[in-house]
Amino acid sequence: MTDKRVALVTGASKGIGRAIALRLAQDGIYVVLNCSAHPKEAKAVAKEICAAGGEAEVVPFPVDDGEKVIDAVDKILARLGRIDILINNAGITRDGLLMTMNPTDFDKVMKVNLYGTFYCTKAVIRQMVRRRWGRIVNIASISGMMGNAGQASYSASKAGIIGFTKAVAREVAERNITVNAVAPGFIDTDMTKAMSEELREKAAEQIPVGHFGTPEDVARAVSFLVSEDSGYITGQVLAVDGGMSM
Repeated sequence: MTDKRVALVTGASKGIGRAIALRLAQDGIYVVLNCSAHPKEAKAVAKEICAAGGEAEVVPFPVDDGEKVIDAVDKILARLGRIDILINNAGITRDGLLMTMNPTDFDKVMKVNLYGTFYCTKAVIRQMVRRRWGRIVNIASISGMMGNAGQASYSASKAGIIGFTKAVAREVAERNITVNAVAPGFIDTDMTKAMSEELREKAAEQIPVGHFGTPEDVARAVSFLVSEDSGYITGQVLAVDGGMSM
């Protein structure tokens, strides 16, 4: 058991998820780091948090397996007594033009990105309702707001997350639970670093501020949305994109 607020951050081993976990720990929150493919990196993040005086642990489970999500969440609740904050960050891409897109790849992106958000939210929401407090932040994307060529599956999954966010926000608002989405634009992560220099330059030209954002830019937005200060904000999509989607 812990007296601190408890946050579950999915996909917390690298990139945006890592930055969110570190920031929430700095805010005095007990952080449960979820991962599936990179447990070694997630343990390193937890170690970094603890070395800085925070509290964290790693709980690996695949977000696209509903039964395993429920089992993992139940064990967290039994051990810590609460999950106050959920950050649905885990996500994948399987980019390609629609004409040549493999239906299996499309299905996998939807399962991890959209179904994973559904499974994790459903698993934690009942105890939030019972305790009459909660903060849920879903990591969407400007691809879900604007669309992006070659990302039919990713854009569809992130657009679905935005609709899901608004619907759930309406369902639980009276219980002092807020549900919001953060939609990052081009952020310096492993995903964007894999782009060619030419593509990065072309992408930067589309951003009014003229450069890519950092994972910490996204983490700061999440930090605000899970705080007491954001209690009157729900069902919103906050684009962290340097003005790209305006």
